[in-house]
Amino acid sequence: MTSPSTPSCVGSIVDRLSPAERAGQLLMVGLDVHAPRTSLDSLVAHRHVGGIVLLGGWNGAGGIRATSSHLAGVASGAAAGGVGLLVAADQEGGNIQQLRGPGFSRIPSALEQGTMTPAKLTAAATAWGKELKAAGINVNLAPVADTVPASLGTANQPIGRWGREYGHEPGRVATMSVAFLKGMQAAGVATSVKHFPGLGRITGNTDVTAQDITDTVTTPQDPYLEPFRAGIAAGTDLVMVGSAIYSRIDPGINAVFSKKIMTGLLRDQFGYHGVVIADDVGAAKSVAAVPPGERATRFIAAGGDIVLTARPDAVPAMLDAITARMRTDRAFAAQVEAAVTRVVTLKVERHLARCG
Repeated sequence: MTSPSTPSCVGSIVDRLSPAERAGQLLMVGLDVHAPRTSLDSLVAHRHVGGIVLLGGWNGAGGIRATSSHLAGVASGAAAGGVGLLVAADQEGGNIQQLRGPGFSRIPSALEQGTMTPAKLTAAATAWGKELKAAGINVNLAPVADTVPASLGTANQPIGRWGREYGHEPGRVATMSVAFLKGMQAAGVATSVKHFPGLGRITGNTDVTAQDITDTVTTPQDPYLEPFRAGIAAGTDLVMVGSAIYSRIDPGINAVFSKKIMTGLLRDQFGYHGVVIADDVGAAKSVAAVPPGERATRFIAAGGDIVLTARPDAVPAMLDAITARMRTDRAFAAQVEAAVTRVVTLKVERHLARCG
C-alpha cells in the first residue's frame, strides 16, 4: 500500500494542478484583523492562494476559529486536488504574539523563554501550540533562530529591541529554539525557524527601512548559523528567509532574492530540502524598490517556495508574474514545479492534502 506521504502521492496531486493553481500554492497572504472575514475569499477561491497569515493583533479564540474555519471552507471548495490551506500566525511571545485574549496564554518573550530549561520550554510550547491548533492555526511562523550579540542588544531593531532572541550565544539560541519547535510540533502545529541567515547583526528593521540592513560580518561558515542548522536537524517544517543583505555571502542582494543564500547555503550546504518561505515582501520597505511581480519571481528563481505578502493587493501582480514567466521560461517552470512539490509534501504530511 502506498503511504500518503510518498512521492507518487504528492506527484499525483501536483500533476493535476493547473499553472494558475500551482502559482497560487506559492503565495501566503496577510489577513488584517480589521479586514472583513470574507475579504480574501476571491483570492483563495479564484486565484487559488494556498496560505493565509493572520496579522494585526487578533483577540479571542472563538473569532479566530470562526475565521480559520471559514477560510478552510472556501479553500476546500475551490482548491484542486484536495489541497487545503496553510493558516499561519506569528506567535513567538512577548510583543510578537498576534493571537491573544480568551483561549490564549500570555507567552513570555523569547528572551524570557531562554531562561527556562529546555524541557520546561518544550512543555510550555506544547500547551501554547494546542491553543493555536484549537483555533484552527496550523503554522506558527516561529521560532526565531537569530542571535543578537550582547554588544548590540536592543540597538538591533528587528530582534533585540523586542527581546525576540533566545539569548546572546548561538549555542543557547540553538538549544532553546529547538525546545520551542519540539513543543509546537508535539501539538500538531508546523514551525518555521527564522530569519535565515540571521537578523541579529544589523541595526535597521527590514520591515520599515532599506537603510542599515547590511550584515558585514556573517559568512557561510559563521557560528551564528548554528541555530538554523539545529532547527533543520530537529525537523522544522519551514525555514523563513529574511530580506537583509549579507556582504560576505552575496553583496548587494537581499537574502530573499539570493540564490547563493537560499540554494547555495541553505539547500546545498545545509542540506535542507523542505519549504522555504519569504519574510514579508509585500509591505516591507527593504524590497519596496522592486516591483511586486518581480519580488515573487526572483524569490522562486533563487530557490524559495512560499512568497509571503502582508498586502493582499500585491497578490494579483505576483501571481500573474509567476504564470507569465512559467509560460516563457522552462527552467523557471521546473522551479515552480519543485516548489509546489515541496509545499504539497508539507500539506500531505500535515493532513491538508490527500490523494485520490
